[in-house]
Amino acid sequence: MSDKYKSIFKKIPKNIPLSSFNKESRNLSHIMCYEGAWSDGIYKTWDDFLKETSVLRKEIESAGNDRWFLYCEDCWHFLLAFTALLQCQKEIILSSNVSPAYIAEIKGDANLLTDHIFPVDSISEKTFLIPSILSENTHEEGINECPKITSSETSIVLFTSGSTGTPKAVKQRLTELENDNAFILSMWKEELLFRKFCSTVNHHHIYGLLFSILLPFTAGIPFRRQRIKVPEEFLSLTDTEYAIVTVPAFLKRGVEILSANDLAAKSPWIFVAGGVLDEGLARKIGEIFGFWPIEIYGSTETSGIAWRQSDKGIEWTPFANVQLSQNDEGCLVIRSPYIKDMACFETADTVELLEDGRFLLKGRIDSVVKIEEKRISLAEIEARIAQSGLATDAFVIPMEGRRQYLAAVIVFNNKGKEKFNNVEINNINKFWREYLLNYFENVVIPKKWRYPELLPADIQGKIKRKALMQLFSDGKQSMKNDFGKYNKVKLIEKNKNSVILEFSIPNSSPYFDGHFPGFPILPAVAQVDLVVHFASEHFGINISITKINRIKFMNIIRPENPLVLFIEADKGNIDFKISSPGSETVYSSGVMTIK
Repeated sequence: MSDKYKSIFKKIPKNIPLSSFNKESRNLSHIMCYEGAWSDGIYKTWDDFLKETSVLRKEIESAGNDRWFLYCEDCWHFLLAFTALLQCQKEIILSSNVSPAYIAEIKGDANLLTDHIFPVDSISEKTFLIPSILSENTHEEGINECPKITSSETSIVLFTSGSTGTPKAVKQRLTELENDNAFILSMWKEELLFRKFCSTVNHHHIYGLLFSILLPFTAGIPFRRQRIKVPEEFLSLTDTEYAIVTVPAFLKRGVEILSANDLAAKSPWIFVAGGVLDEGLARKIGEIFGFWPIEIYGSTETSGIAWRQSDKGIEWTPFANVQLSQNDEGCLVIRSPYIKDMACFETADTVELLEDGRFLLKGRIDSVVKIEEKRISLAEIEARIAQSGLATDAFVIPMEGRRQYLAAVIVFNNKGKEKFNNVEINNINKFWREYLLNYFENVVIPKKWRYPELLPADIQGKIKRKALMQLFSDGKQSMKNDFGKYNKVKLIEKNKNSVILEFSIPNSSPYFDGHFPGFPILPAVAQVDLVVHFASEHFGINISITKINRIKFMNIIRPENPLVLFIEADKGNIDFKISSPGSETVYSSGVMTIK
């Protein structure tokens, strides 16, 4: 820790978990939350926390109901509502999926507490809007009250896709979550206390809840009110002392567009979970950010299990209060105080347990399949594809036809796009078959191939297996490829039914062929093709247009014009808008019926 922060460190109070705080726990002026960049000077304090939780608590108590579905895009609103609900002894249901149909399916008769603007037909008398509650009520009543939270009697329901891809409810208590945080702080508190937290992770998942909300609250560390949604936002961190909570997919996008010279935040403390960083990506993160990320291995069911910082070795070190063993299939078995009412939890991760208590991850048991009686690791094929130097991502999945076979989805990097530009799909497929024959028997070589611009993923960056399989449901793919049609696509935002992308169309794109020599403009049919292409890719469906309900072409699109494409798929329709980033210029918009 630098000398200038030692005096600050000494003044910071001891850990105060959510279940232990009272109104005197912090000074009223203590800064808990900041907006935008710290230097903007827009803060929320302990005084604000006490007053605003009391307002929400009053509303919750008067509304009745023991079960509440909580969804907040604003991290401050989330902390207020989460705290107030626990103080009122309510069960909290958390999910990052805000599709109205999905919420209706999982929340049952629960009330909805939110700061999100849902479609009008989703709003009911059981919907409570946090900004309205805070603006319409006085902050004075009830601030002298501070109901105790009994952590062992709390009920927090989270959802995980598990190994099946089907959402599964997992009940947690605040007890286990706070035990997890206490252990993290026992290891790294001194480094974290003089930093400000910011997060790219959705706080409706256990990792985001633990690291983005509960950990900074417990330690008294200011956290950023808005979640960082695109890597360019790191540039707004204009002072230097930060802790970043993120996932591998976000960092992968970040290192592609950022350099060390871009960042004012030097050597931030970086936590990563939700996937394993390969050595090359971890090294590049270290070069750009000045810090090799601390990777946390765990799950919704188990919370934190182990950690590593791979510049010091690829072995994982279990947290001291975790006991590890293996089952007959070589999968990791966990005993931990974070696992409520369970003697142990069996993972699907195969490991090698080392004599010193650490372990090596070898793959998932469900990634080893039999093809024609030959056992093959899907992860091994994916690693060989990555080894080619032509791909940023690869995913191999088993498929069922008359017999089981493998299919591969590959996302090319710039080198791959250059190599395969204007090459027919059959010849690209042939290249990969011949390449993999150097390492595998013919019987296990993938029989089908797809080459999307991005892998379909949820907002946590986890790959959607069902959406990948649907890429192959159209039978044969086109003999033409899309390389060269558009420049590098940047994912700005993605939800279950909508996506926002940024890209441009190069002068060399075949879209401009014949439109028009000497003055190229993007034709209307090409704009529709772009919408259909990206909708199919991101929603994991194969779209055919049955009707154009409404479409307007308002301005011409020229080569290299920066474009923002918004697509929303809902109830058999595609709603889209192509516009210019940072301006009010709209090029086209419309609604199309699809099947």
